Amino acid sequence: MKKLKERWGIQSNFQLVIIFIVFAITGSLSAYLAKPVLDYIGLHREVFPEHFFGGSIYYSLRILLIFPIYQVLLVVIGTLFGQNKFFWNFEKKMLSRLGFGFFFDKS
Repeated sequence: MKKLKERWGIQSNFQLVIIFIVFAITGSLSAYLAKPVLDYIGLHREVFPEHFFGGSIYYSLRILLIFPIYQVLLVVIGTLFGQNKFFWNFEKKMLSRLGFGFFFDKS
């Protein structure tokens, strides 16, 4: 735990617990919200054929949708838990590694 706290720049165990709770809530909630979002845009499971490829396409779209939902929820829920600075920096670092660093000013 000490190395993780040093790596993330965290001072207390309480802050570490809060961060773990935020990650847990965000992951679960983003997976939960992907289905209603797909339903809202008209991509119900029944639209896709019953064979293997239909299910694969549906669940691939659902997994791809989880990613942007997770990114937004991570900052929102992190802010609600009082850890906005940590999660905003975490988000910038993650998106920069994925090639979206041009969104953030490097100066």
